[in-house]
Amino acid sequence: MLVDFYHLASSPLERVLPQICEKVLASGERLLIVAEERLLDQLDAQLWNYAPDAFLPHGRSNAEAQPVLLSTAPEAGNGATNVALADGQWREEALTFNRTFYFFDSVLLDEARSAWRALKGREGVEPRYWKQDERGKWVQGP
Repeated sequence: MLVDFYHLASSPLERVLPQICEKVLASGERLLIVAEERLLDQLDAQLWNYAPDAFLPHGRSNAEAQPVLLSTAPEAGNGATNVALADGQWREEALTFNRTFYFFDSVLLDEARSAWRALKGREGVEPRYWKQDERGKWVQGP
């Protein structure tokens, strides 16, 4: 399983997460976004309005009908095999998904490092670190 660590140093979550949602949906898969309630309210609004010419089908209720489900619990009520941990808090349940997108900023760097150390070398888990270059393009780090 892949665990992609996204260090939000240049772009905020509100700009990065919709791009991830689009890529997951374009591949024909579903996504579960997990965060604290307060952040879910912000993300819900952002996903509706992130681009004037785009639409990301998502919701917080009627789970089984949502291609992108927003929830406080890491439970794929929508059948997602991908999970985005959007609030910087690592959850072990993320390892039950095929792919995890773990977003953190500089404030949560220590927690991200702890999660990385716990996952590095773990059988069946491939952690990858992503950062933005000077042009804002995501590149895989060492």
